[in-house]
Amino acid sequence: MNAFSTPVRVYIEDTDAGGIVYYVNYLKFMERGRTEFLRSFGYDKPAILDGGLLLVVHSAQINYRRPARLDDLLNVTAQIHKLARTYIEFQQRVLRGEELMCEGVIRIACVDAESMKPNALPASMYQQLNQLCRL
Repeated sequence: MNAFSTPVRVYIEDTDAGGIVYYVNYLKFMERGRTEFLRSFGYDKPAILDGGLLLVVHSAQINYRRPARLDDLLNVTAQIHKLARTYIEFQQRVLRGEELMCEGVIRIACVDAESMKPNALPASMYQQLNQLCRL
């Protein structure tokens, strides 16, 4: 499966006093990438699912490689790394052209909105994403 990609422009609000992207903002860029990835499959509000379910970040492993700077045009990729009944792991990269700025593995858990306990992904979503993983 090819990675989904979406462009992100670096604005002044994304940078620190030195004009480089503040480290936590890469997580925001990756969030946008995952959101647009799921939106491309018809999930308009991907964090809020039918049946009182939510998709929440469970864990993030991030490696910073190079600094992005004010006004850079970046591409954020999202690709399913692992799919289980209760979570999706995404392999993500932030690139400036071909240059790797940041990469990570983000685990997104499906939870019940009230109890915040793990719950199975909706069957239709799981089937759709599982089929995509086989491509």
